[in-house]
Amino acid sequence: MEEEARKLLEEGIRKKLVSPGKGELSTFPNGTKVVFHYRTSLCDGTVLDDSRTMGGQSKPMELILGKKFKLAVWESIIITMRQGEIAEFLCDTKVCDTGSLTSFSSTPWKVQRHCCGIAQIHSHHSLGHKDLDQLQASPQPLVFTIELLEVSRRGTAWNEEKLEFVPQIHEEGNMLFKQGQIKEATDKYYNGIACLKNLQMKEHPGDEAWVKLDHMITPLLLNYCQCKLLEGQYYEVIEHCSSLVFKYEDNVKAYYKRAKAHAAVWNETEARADFAKVLELDPTLGPSVAKELRKRSPIRSGCTHTRTHSSPRCNLYSCLIPLNSFS
Repeated sequence: MEEEARKLLEEGIRKKLVSPGKGELSTFPNGTKVVFHYRTSLCDGTVLDDSRTMGGQSKPMELILGKKFKLAVWESIIITMRQGEIAEFLCDTKVCDTGSLTSFSSTPWKVQRHCCGIAQIHSHHSLGHKDLDQLQASPQPLVFTIELLEVSRRGTAWNEEKLEFVPQIHEEGNMLFKQGQIKEATDKYYNGIACLKNLQMKEHPGDEAWVKLDHMITPLLLNYCQCKLLEGQYYEVIEHCSSLVFKYEDNVKAYYKRAKAHAAVWNETEARADFAKVLELDPTLGPSVAKELRKRSPIRSGCTHTRTHSSPRCNLYSCLIPLNSFS
């Protein structure tokens, strides 16, 4: 134990045991699967991420050691723990890659472009989350609270077995959606995405296996967004569709769903731009866009009302694109 603590201190990590685990310490060879809950916080107690509450669900992290995980410090701390152990790790700024934290913000399967977090900062000057933007601007130590739930050896066959269930989950979600069971369909799509994201986290970002899994995630995420549109969760739709078009700039379905979500929350400029992008990518969708506009507003043209206008016969859609432009 003292030797473990000494090695961690040399790396800039201080460990505090909260609750001891059971059995002997594993040797953690490459390929070992570990399952754990985590909480990331600042030294003042401000919580940045918590696997027990993200996305409104409790979903532990799964990690395969030796796969060049994006937050490398986690491998360093996990291999000092016994199964069932809970510990806090105070990590110096030198071992905390702020950019990698974007992988675990807002939802446990938040998607990203095929580049590292730091590259995204350089391109867009933002991590996309206010607390992480502040942390990136002023780096500071982080506290990781880890509960190690499971340590096991799993091979490629196990991963393939999990993959086999995803098409079934997808189809079950589609059937529930057609039957009007939107909440149940949403849960199915969510579970499919979470399964694939857990597998994806075991691969190096940008590698062939990682990209293949991302292509499997995309249609599930689009279906999930369709459910969220029907549930009125417009800002969540905007967030997920934005992440998709950031990676796949020709994904017309993502633009279309985001356009509807923007319009629903009175983001007129953004909605107009997205509908225009839809037509640019696929002009044959003009009638579909026109039908969407007609469905949502009986007013065809000439609306000059502001966002505060109370007429039940006028909404933002009637102001976006003249319907006669689709005829």
